[in-house]
Amino acid sequence: MDKDNDALKASDEQVLYANVLMIGVLVGLVIMAITYFIYLAGILPPHVDMAQLTQVWGKNVSEYLHETNTPHGWGWVYLLMKGDFLNYIGFALLGLLTVVCYTLLVRGYMQQKDWTYTAISVAEIIVLCVAASGILGTGGH
Repeated sequence: MDKDNDALKASDEQVLYANVLMIGVLVGLVIMAITYFIYLAGILPPHVDMAQLTQVWGKNVSEYLHETNTPHGWGWVYLLMKGDFLNYIGFALLGLLTVVCYTLLVRGYMQQKDWTYTAISVAEIIVLCVAASGILGTGGH
């Protein structure tokens, strides 16, 4: 009976992953709420004025980016001092959480000398980073 209960228990790595993920999501949501308030309050000027936004809202992405002079890919980083792009900080944090959690798994698996799971976790980190980078012409936007 104890073997069955032990098999159902989460490993230390799983608990750490879940705790970091939970804290990260809460921090990300708080950041998104704060930055959205900054946008709504007009504390920082928007990149796309509300009047222009209503005119380009129905356009396809290419037209929208062109008419609003909005960069694609990682170009949003240069617009962080604009109210409508400031909330990307929260989005980026949420996107980065999986990589952070997998990095913690790598450390734990290496300490246990579990090379199979270490390799799988490292491969997952590489795949996520390459996908987000836009190197392959996809992702990163």
